[in-house]
Amino acid sequence: MYKKEFMEMAVKEAREGIANGDGGPFGAVVVKDGEVVALGHNRVLSSNDSTCHGEIDAIRKAERKLGSYDLSGCEIYTTGEPCPMCLAAIMWASIGKVYYGCRLSDNEGIGFRDAKFDAAMGGRSGLPEEFLEERDREMCLEVFREYEGMNGVRY
Repeated sequence: MYKKEFMEMAVKEAREGIANGDGGPFGAVVVKDGEVVALGHNRVLSSNDSTCHGEIDAIRKAERKLGSYDLSGCEIYTTGEPCPMCLAAIMWASIGKVYYGCRLSDNEGIGFRDAKFDAAMGGRSGLPEEFLEERDREMCLEVFREYEGMNGVRY
């Protein structure tokens, strides 16, 4: 069940990441049984790792904390609709639900290529309808606007 406080944490993570120059405005929170397991944000620039998106950062931390690659029973909250790589990682980790704020088109609007890769990989028509749920888009768009105003690196 969706809880706004977790999306607020994802937004806070995204803000921390952009303030530090770590990467884009993408924060994520992994939750299990109503408790935060791990927080993460985009670290592509600070780590020189093109795969260290916010969701990947949070998943890696959650797996270490739980001592397992299997995050069954977990949900993830993320400021942006997951790119194809992150979506695949979420599925590989067996996370059952994704709550996201901004859409792929919003990511594209601030200079990111997620929609291009999504189209190249066939889109999302094969996913269960209830797997991805957009929530609190306006709140997440605020951090996207902040990032856009910073003229940060787009990748």
